[in-house]
Amino acid sequence: MNTLKAETRDMSVKAKKLRREGYVTGNVFGREIEGSIPLKICARDVERLLKTCNKGSRLMLEADGKNYNVLIKEIDYDSMKNQVTEIDFQALVSGEKVHSVAEIVLLNHEKIIEGILQQRLAEIAFQALPDALVDKVEIDVGDMKIGDAVLVKDLPIASAEGIELTTDPEAIVVAVTRAHNVAVEETEETEEAAEGTQEA
Repeated sequence: MNTLKAETRDMSVKAKKLRREGYVTGNVFGREIEGSIPLKICARDVERLLKTCNKGSRLMLEADGKNYNVLIKEIDYDSMKNQVTEIDFQALVSGEKVHSVAEIVLLNHEKIIEGILQQRLAEIAFQALPDALVDKVEIDVGDMKIGDAVLVKDLPIASAEGIELTTDPEAIVVAVTRAHNVAVEETEETEEAAEGTQEA
């Protein structure tokens, strides 16, 4: 399990100032924590962490001498600056179910030659006990053809012990459809043929 070090944040110091100084702000909350604990975390440590972790991942959070078994609950990005600005954690309690998400990761998408691969869902929501948590679901789409679709209920997570889906099991995760430009070309050819018939 990954470990991330943090410090308790002084709320009199504005978040913008902390970000300029190279920190990411955040909070840790949970049933056994009164309110929440505001945090500041070294931005470099967050960047390193997110190379292997994402929303829904479990890790050990060290803050001012205390260790928390946590779930990454939310990650806020500044797309203009391409950096994380806020990261929130939920402290896990043994025997207590939590709501989380698993990221969808598509494998071998470059093998699809015909049609367009459309990913309809980026993540799957569920609730589970801490020991049953998963942070990603991999789908091999290399053999998919036009007309094929993968539903949430088709994935291993749907039948995994200890996991209760909150995303619709009938929802389409990924599908392969015909390219739109093919349809446009066919329409144009039909229209040209119709015009030719009228002129004749």
